[in-house]
Amino acid sequence: MFQLDFRDRRPLYEQIKERIKTLIISGVLKPDERIPSVRELAQSLTVNPNTIQKAYKDLEAEGFIYSIRAKGSFVSPLDVSVHHPRREELLQELKKIAGELMYLNVPIEQLLSIIQAIYEKREV
Repeated sequence: MFQLDFRDRRPLYEQIKERIKTLIISGVLKPDERIPSVRELAQSLTVNPNTIQKAYKDLEAEGFIYSIRAKGSFVSPLDVSVHHPRREELLQELKKIAGELMYLNVPIEQLLSIIQAIYEKREV
């Protein structure tokens, strides 16, 4: 599925969480698609299953995956009607980043074209 960077300073569970998020956001993992079990992923990455469990727990709390007992974990379908608290956190972070880029004289056109390209890439 992916490789971990053992030289990265971030904890392994954060790397796993970010890689799975990237696969979901980029559309590689589709809604309701089953993701590897904790045991399967732990074996393929040769890490402790507790590390995978922590990443999955965080992903579930953030709404990226859901679990069904005795079935496994699956990619959550995007529900635009749900007002997810993470959305507000990310918007605040975006405002902060945009303000800093404005201070560094990055043209608004460049920011808008980056955002446009991200949205166009996501649409299938």
